[in-house]
Amino acid sequence: MRPKKSSADFLLFLTVLSLVSLGVIMVFSASEYSTLIYYNDSFYFFKRQLLWALLGLTAMYIMSNYDYQRLKQYVIPFMVVSFIMLALVLVPGIGREVNGSRRWIGIGPLPFAPAELVKLSVILFTAYGLSRQKERVKQFSKGVLPYMCVLGLAAILIMLQPDLGTTISLGGIVFVMIFAAGARMSHLGGIGLAGLAAVGLLIIMEPYRLKRFLAFLDPWADPQGDGFHIIQGLYAIGSGGLFGLGLGQSKQKFLYLPENHTDFIFAITAEELGFIGAALVIILFTLFVWRGLKIAVTSQDPFACLLATGITAWVGVQAIINIGVVTGSLPVTGIPLPFISSGGTSLLFTMTGVGILLNISKFSRAR
Repeated sequence: MRPKKSSADFLLFLTVLSLVSLGVIMVFSASEYSTLIYYNDSFYFFKRQLLWALLGLTAMYIMSNYDYQRLKQYVIPFMVVSFIMLALVLVPGIGREVNGSRRWIGIGPLPFAPAELVKLSVILFTAYGLSRQKERVKQFSKGVLPYMCVLGLAAILIMLQPDLGTTISLGGIVFVMIFAAGARMSHLGGIGLAGLAAVGLLIIMEPYRLKRFLAFLDPWADPQGDGFHIIQGLYAIGSGGLFGLGLGQSKQKFLYLPENHTDFIFAITAEELGFIGAALVIILFTLFVWRGLKIAVTSQDPFACLLATGITAWVGVQAIINIGVVTGSLPVTGIPLPFISSGGTSLLFTMTGVGILLNISKFSRAR
């Protein structure tokens, strides 16, 4: 029997609202100088981020009131549409190329990144499939392999863009979901080793990825080249001290730190708000993961449990990778910090996922 509907998880909602609000503020603070130089408008990225945040809040509200059970009927159509759009990115004239990568479809003034849609569709597909055949998850060929094949197809299309960061994060999300479904540890170990081998091969195959990896091991070996991102990011974090230089007072945003409003926005946050501000961001993400996993554990419906796990892993895995890259703990790879980095499609679909998570929380019960 399905539990009686109650109110949504307020702490989760408050956590997300805090992260999004901080994101809008930090996008403006990090980008005001560069946008004044390149666009003659200090508010250029701020206005775009604010617009996407409002669209994201609308999507979150709609999905928080849309019964998650009804999503089951759209799993396959959703998958087909998202994969078609992912393939269209590679078509000249449709896909938009930026910095050597084709990750966006030009839709008027607002570019659309299909990879973000694919993340949500793969989470829905995996949750639905594993919840229907949960007894087969112990069998690799019938319970795990089909989802690995779907992941593999998505990874191939994403790597053609190319986008290693998104591929790794998507793999991490599916891995967590299969683990939560009860797969054998031997199967998970094999998948993990195969994934690490694949990432290693992809790094070796492309000279620029290999250079990034070597720069991660010793950024000072090439301080003006491949080690530049890491060094400037660490300069920003280190100069923030305990309390920071003050909001809007970053020095690295004056064209020293590349991607300062997107992939490296955490460094600017640490520089301006200090260790306390950076720790607050990490605490907020920890709160999100805690509430998300609590919703998953207390969900009596297997589909809801796995769906909540996937959405929580989506945010958690990306946050770990992004903060790891910025702090020099992981090799440099382009992936946004959820809710905070500038990026409309990422913010919109992540908040759509949060709306689904909030809806699931209405039917969860503590036990």
